Amino acid sequence: PRSTLFPYTTLFRSSGPTKRIDEDRQQDWIAIVKVLLVLPAALEAQLLRDNDLTLLGYMILARLDDTPDATLRMSQIATMANGSLPRTSQAISRLEDRGWVRRTVISGRGQGRRFTIASLTEAGRAQLAQATPGHTALVRRLVIEPAGDQFSALGSVAQRIVEALGLPMRPTAN
Repeated sequence: PRSTLFPYTTLFRSSGPTKRIDEDRQQDWIAIVKVLLVLPAALEAQLLRDNDLTLLGYMILARLDDTPDATLRMSQIATMANGSLPRTSQAISRLEDRGWVRRTVISGRGQGRRFTIASLTEAGRAQLAQATPGHTALVRRLVIEPAGDQFSALGSVAQRIVEALGLPMRPTAN
């Protein structure tokens, strides 16, 4: 059956040297696009409703918590979030206003360069701990359980796509 929500038929017709995508792969691609468009909004809706936290905010808190000193450069957070520094700065400002993150400007120690770091506060760690059970339950219900035994394979494919996009899996060290 054809999807009327995402009418991609023009993407799958051959018009020149580009190889045509067959009907089965077309349906798989449409399903992937639906997940890419709908899943982040579903995850964010739960986080906002239950914890007044955006998905990006949650990911920033979780990534900071995952570092040895709970601190990253703003540029590393922007890379992790696949966002610009201004967008990342806005997200950090929202977290900082709530007392969940603290920003500090660091001098370049003789190099003349300055950079800003963001550090997870104890209040931010508590907020993350409060948000994690509900978020994890939703991730399990919407992604892990439907994927079943294929979840690891799905993760492997996602990692290859991340690499094909030229994105790092983890921010580089400070």
